[in-house]
Amino acid sequence: MPTSPSSAPDLKQRWNAFRDRHPDVRIRTAADRMGVSEAELVATGCGEHVTRLRDGWRALLSRLHTLGPVTALTRNDAAVHETTGVYRDIEFTGTHNLGLVLEDNIDLRLFMDHWHLGFAVETPRDGERGDVRRSLQFFDRDGTAVHRVFLTRESDRDAYDALVDAHRHDDQSPEQSIARGEDNTSATSQSEGGSGPQTAPDSDIDVEEFLHDWSELEDTHDFFPLLSEYDVSRGQALRLGEGRFTRRVPDTALRHTLQAAAEQETPIMVFVGSPGCLQIHTGPVQTLKATPPWYNVLDPDFQLRLNEERIDQAWVVQKPTTDGRVTSLELMDANGGIIARLFGERKDGQSERADWRSILEGQPSAP
Repeated sequence: MPTSPSSAPDLKQRWNAFRDRHPDVRIRTAADRMGVSEAELVATGCGEHVTRLRDGWRALLSRLHTLGPVTALTRNDAAVHETTGVYRDIEFTGTHNLGLVLEDNIDLRLFMDHWHLGFAVETPRDGERGDVRRSLQFFDRDGTAVHRVFLTRESDRDAYDALVDAHRHDDQSPEQSIARGEDNTSATSQSEGGSGPQTAPDSDIDVEEFLHDWSELEDTHDFFPLLSEYDVSRGQALRLGEGRFTRRVPDTALRHTLQAAAEQETPIMVFVGSPGCLQIHTGPVQTLKATPPWYNVLDPDFQLRLNEERIDQAWVVQKPTTDGRVTSLELMDANGGIIARLFGERKDGQSERADWRSILEGQPSAP
């Protein structure tokens, strides 16, 4: 249920005081520490450097191509995924209220049932006096961020201003009501059976039948319907499939996999999801850097930050398809939520890359 917002002047004062004490803490972490949502903190800037947007997100998203090159950002608590490109070829389907962005660099699955709040935000650009970074930021009903779009130096500023003006909300007050405590199923759970608690005890599952049906899969996207049919969570499925379709590997497998892919010039696919968006990078990774607790990919058009301390489980997972076996590295947090999934670059109708399969087969099993 929607809740009354915190007193906007009080929250704004608390937020300003927090930033004075902790200037390097990002807003998502600050919101968690302050016991409020990220959207509530953003909204305190309405009437100043923030503009609340009215809904009609399909129409807004369909105009993003006018901005030219921008940076798309999707994140969860343990992973941040950024790609730079143009929002071309946006499609929406009536089924499941799904949107698709299929540009070479910006590849998204948009779960529009989770898009409830939007803001245009202008903030000082780090390290550059007088310069402003402009973005469009979208949130779920509970104030959780689902997706962000940042202008680059090559973006069309006039098109951005026109887009914001066209979607400006009549209400520009600094207060924001949200719905607390609602179940937010992650984007990865919608697309391929993602996070969530175990739904049925092992004793209620016909494990042999479940694994048999797993062996009969024809497409990786059939995995989520399989989990739904047996009322099995993804984490539970990986455990039940251990020794046949899955293998537990050390948490360090993430770092070793990315290093091997970079050294061997093996193009990969990296999936990171929020409640309302699944963002995908396809291509090589080159520049890797550890800044504990984060392990980073820092390439020109793709940046990935993964918090290694948040990895509770890492699995090598196999799924049969009509094109042969497909192998992935899947990272999960302590709550059973998916942090990220990595595949070898592949299109429908193509077999899995042998170099990618070799990289994952070379990862040792967890002790």
